Amino acid sequence: MTLQQAQQKIDEWIQTHGVRYFNELTNLALLTEEVGEVARIMARRYGEQSEKESDKNKQLSEELADVLFVLLCIANQTGVNLQQALEENLRKKTERDHQRHKNNPKLQ
Repeated sequence: MTLQQAQQKIDEWIQTHGVRYFNELTNLALLTEEVGEVARIMARRYGEQSEKESDKNKQLSEELADVLFVLLCIANQTGVNLQQALEENLRKKTERDHQRHKNNPKLQ
């Protein structure tokens, strides 16, 4: 599935099941909340914090999908074509950073 197809699927889901999009600021708050849930899993499972028993059943894949869902909602309601934006972003990074990371001694 392309990002463009994902945006379309999300829009269809919202129209069918969600009644309407939450406003942009509500979705920003929801995105922040979902990113926080990803951060909690990362800090406890892959970082130095100990994992609480209540966190052991949480799935990183599920939380990442929640982040993507809200991000796609925000893109839809603000008229951003994420497929095009990502392609342009990668092109910019490729031109700007072609040698930058290879020449970074911290990454060697």
